[in-house]
Amino acid sequence: MLVLNDADISNYSDRVLLAGNRILTTFINTLHERIVSSKCIVGVVGLGYVGLPLAIALSNAGLSVVGFDIDASKIENLRVGKSYIKHIASSDVANLIQKNNAEFYSDFSVVEKCDVVILCVPTPLNKHMAPDLSYVTDTTRYVAEHMRHGQMVILESTTYPGTTSEVLAPLINEVSGLRLDEDFFLAYSPEREDPGNLNFVTRTVPKVVGADNPEALKATIALYNHIVDQVVPVSSAATAEAVKLTENIFRSVNIALVNELKTIYAPMGIDVWEVIEAASSKPFGFMPFYPGPGLGGHCIPIDPFYLSWKAKEFGLTAKFIELAGEVNRRMTDYVIANLVDLLSEHAGKAIKGANILVLGLAYKKNVGDLRESPALVIINQLEKKGERTAYYDQNIPIITPTREHPEFTGRQSVDLTAEEVRKYDAVLVVTDHDDTDWQLIADNAKLVVDTRNVMKNYGQGERDLIFKS
Repeated sequence: MLVLNDADISNYSDRVLLAGNRILTTFINTLHERIVSSKCIVGVVGLGYVGLPLAIALSNAGLSVVGFDIDASKIENLRVGKSYIKHIASSDVANLIQKNNAEFYSDFSVVEKCDVVILCVPTPLNKHMAPDLSYVTDTTRYVAEHMRHGQMVILESTTYPGTTSEVLAPLINEVSGLRLDEDFFLAYSPEREDPGNLNFVTRTVPKVVGADNPEALKATIALYNHIVDQVVPVSSAATAEAVKLTENIFRSVNIALVNELKTIYAPMGIDVWEVIEAASSKPFGFMPFYPGPGLGGHCIPIDPFYLSWKAKEFGLTAKFIELAGEVNRRMTDYVIANLVDLLSEHAGKAIKGANILVLGLAYKKNVGDLRESPALVIINQLEKKGERTAYYDQNIPIITPTREHPEFTGRQSVDLTAEEVRKYDAVLVVTDHDDTDWQLIADNAKLVVDTRNVMKNYGQGERDLIFKS
């Protein structure tokens, strides 16, 4: 039997520690060097509104990209250079193929060849308004099954503070056996995509990055320096997670404020849009936000509740955040109540049996994104009241499956013609796409209920039946 004395054990421990440090130093230096020299291979998991623009930006910066998505149809489209997102041109996707520096897979076994893996998957709420991290955890498991020593994983999905360190780190360790900061790095960088916004592209939007290990932060900064003009490092992954939530909570609260002001000013005969326009003339201390029929999209209606949920863990209540969410959710009821009153007063129609054309289905103008769209909520409520509805949205010719309203799957947009518009008892403007023929609406609609103030420049002369809601 080999017997070691205290001195032998001490010397042995020192040698093991030295060997471990050499391995770790080699891992750090090799990864950082590959990133800085543009020799790294970057995997992007989730090729939707966030992941696809990111993959394109990485490819355009000269990095090798491997895209992953469990939706096989997306992979098939990308491999032939075809875009499935309205504001992303197929030519941009085709360019990826022509450069020969991008590959696309639904098989996660290729993760092993990547130096960095970036997760861009949805983070919705469940029916109890609590975070649904199933997309994140399922994807992390798929990735971890094929990870190796020396990689870095970056989460871009919006989530509550602590997710990166409290959920991803132990999950990767459990599935792969790899150790955080010894075998792999972990970081967080919130996405800041704004679909349809022509004033900004990926490169011109500053990128916040956070990690709990200084070497991981250094590598993350080096990676995003390739694709954005400004990287904004923060002290931890949790801080970066909080930054994203704060940005969207700011919008949610301010939109709730103007939505509530709209409901207060309207009975007073005051136009809230005129008020906001005049208030915007103040060069300091005011920022304009605008009311609408309710919030939609993958961020603002959802993200604030991630912080509200996390706050309860600390015995705290996010009263302001929850109140803003309540106000914004009530706006669909407000719009429908106005529509009912206007139909009765100006068209002599009861709500039951009325024909309504909903203009715009997307959650915001000039995009084809249905996620959390208030239009679907409004249509659902109207049809429960006995109204017959149709919709027009040139960006959504057919309704694809949604988690909230699968019953609308397959419903198609009508054509926007004068004859078609005249069929309806009222036209309800929900989304104000720029390329809608608003003059045609003004000239032919029997009644227009406008939730976006888009009809302000279109009059109807003697038969003025355009009302703001």
